[in-house]
Amino acid sequence: MTLTDIKTAARKAAFARRKTAHGAAQADQAAYLSSFLAGHRGVPVAGFMPIQTEIDPRPAMEEAAAHGPVGIPVIQAAGQPLKFALWEPDMPLVPGPFKAMIPEHPEWMTPEIVIVPLVAFDRQGGRLGYGGGFYDRTLEGLRANGACLAAGFAFAAQEADDLPLEPTDQPLDMIITEAGILTPN
Repeated sequence: MTLTDIKTAARKAAFARRKTAHGAAQADQAAYLSSFLAGHRGVPVAGFMPIQTEIDPRPAMEEAAAHGPVGIPVIQAAGQPLKFALWEPDMPLVPGPFKAMIPEHPEWMTPEIVIVPLVAFDRQGGRLGYGGGFYDRTLEGLRANGACLAAGFAFAAQEADDLPLEPTDQPLDMIITEAGILTPN
């Protein structure tokens, strides 16, 4: 079995767990994310617009936007890092690549905290994404140019014991779920 096969199987199992967690989600699923961001008021942060069964960070992003710049990711092209466009609650958005909503007229920003969506995570800060490498390239570039904190945001049910990781996979500094905040071992 190749690493690609192992990753495909791990993603399939994680998507099933995420779908179940999404179906049972409570309205306050972003409470711990809000609490974390409250300790970093004014720091440029990038969230994300949830797609499919991803946990929804928007309530925490709305609170953070009242105190400082908040951005959302915009895919430029395959094999390229993400760029982040300034986001405000209730601003006009249009569908972007992968059906994620993006600002109609993006104004670019550079985050110091990146809230990272994911398919699965482990307690060591490992993250399994969708397979495009967008966040890995982005975090590598941001970290090369200064401090950048990567906080995975997911349902607790997305935790896995053993993820098939590669040397290019960028680790998470913390994982925030609807159940609490985890710091990698």
